[in-house]
Amino acid sequence: MDLGDVRTGVAVSDPDEKMAFGVCTVTEYTEDRLIARLCEIARQKQTTKVVFGLPVNMDGSKGFRARKIEDFAEKFASAGGFEIAFSDERCSTMLAHTILNDTGVHGKKRKQVVDTLSAEIILQSYLDRAAAEKQRAASDK
Repeated sequence: MDLGDVRTGVAVSDPDEKMAFGVCTVTEYTEDRLIARLCEIARQKQTTKVVFGLPVNMDGSKGFRARKIEDFAEKFASAGGFEIAFSDERCSTMLAHTILNDTGVHGKKRKQVVDTLSAEIILQSYLDRAAAEKQRAASDK
């Protein structure tokens, strides 16, 4: 998930956890309603683990925004019983805008998809990293 102040992008992976797919962007203004809606989507998608993008500073430190997302993720996990993980989201929105520029998506349509695409990028990065770690662990045996 790409958690924003107003919009939250949602993506899911295939059952083999190889590919990420954008699902939707949720717009909610209260934390409780957002948690309820995201829990509903996660249950519909039969999700057990939810990955949140974590906006780490360029020097690797965590600022106010990262701590805010960690707090939200803990509340979300408590409300829905989901396992949570975090993935460094540095530059994911910038990459999403670059992709949308390259594909000619502009205006109102762009605003509707940028958060979903960012969530997809965050999740794909997490999946790729997890696959590389598994491969490394297997080769170390």
